[in-house]
Amino acid sequence: MNGSDPHPFPAMRDVRLEPLAERPSLVSIDDFCSVPEPLAGFGEFVDSLPDIYAGTVFKKLVASIVAARRANRPVVFAMGAHVLKVGLAPLIIDLMRRGVITDVVLNSAGAIHDFELATVGRTSEDVATQLPAGKFGFARETGEALARAAKRGAHPPEGESLGFGRALGNELLDAKAPHASLSVPAEAVRLGLGVTCHPAIGADIVHMHPACDGADLGAAALADFQNVCGLVSNMNGGVWVNVGCAVILPEIFLKAVSVAINLGHDLDQMVTANLDMIRQYRAETNVVRRPPGEGLTLIGQHELLLPLLRMAVISAMEEKGGDA
Repeated sequence: MNGSDPHPFPAMRDVRLEPLAERPSLVSIDDFCSVPEPLAGFGEFVDSLPDIYAGTVFKKLVASIVAARRANRPVVFAMGAHVLKVGLAPLIIDLMRRGVITDVVLNSAGAIHDFELATVGRTSEDVATQLPAGKFGFARETGEALARAAKRGAHPPEGESLGFGRALGNELLDAKAPHASLSVPAEAVRLGLGVTCHPAIGADIVHMHPACDGADLGAAALADFQNVCGLVSNMNGGVWVNVGCAVILPEIFLKAVSVAINLGHDLDQMVTANLDMIRQYRAETNVVRRPPGEGLTLIGQHELLLPLLRMAVISAMEEKGGDA
């Protein structure tokens, strides 16, 4: 450490940044999914699936989501970044608008991709190319915007709530981001739904930026953890769906479950589900096996499994008398 300088590594303030719009990206909103209306006969297709293994689990998850919304209980989607990177933001937003998803929980990587997609319509660096050039993770606008969101989440303006996720949504709406309609946090704020964001300090590219303030980041993240504790305390009869996050969100969920039980809340009627491309230890253990209630697992590619789940749910909702 340099004498009077409080920073452990002062050179961090001198990293070279580049404009986000000029950075090569692998994912474009041009390739995102569409969200068709319920297809005639899709409910019959779901009913035709075998009542064995994944067929049974898929039907159970659809029925649980529909039942939760009919009973005005929460349906939470806790999502890793890959869900957005494979073009599924329109699907998640459609389910939010239909009243199926009541709350969204993101890790910081998901928030980063969401911001970039909303701002320039592209995201996902080619790490193999950018890293050797010393450019990986140094898009100027991304680091500065997430730092502003952390500050806003830690010290919200009058009338706003504490928390990182809601602050990011407000930042995108205030900036009139060109593709804000494809931002999950921005749409959650617009709709008045719950949205939280959970960073892991040092694991996200924005923590390499000079604008990152640890105090703001920590305060905003802690506020959102407490927001999740409040959400989970009200999850009895609801459905928590972990999609594509192997570590951060399953760990946060388990601690929130512990807080809820410690405070005397009943979670025995909660349904939890883990949807991922492979079985991951923490997601299987912390989301499916350890919490009270019933735990479900579905393994498959997000870009195929989630459109099938969406169509099954909205078809069932329509058959049972309209949207939630």
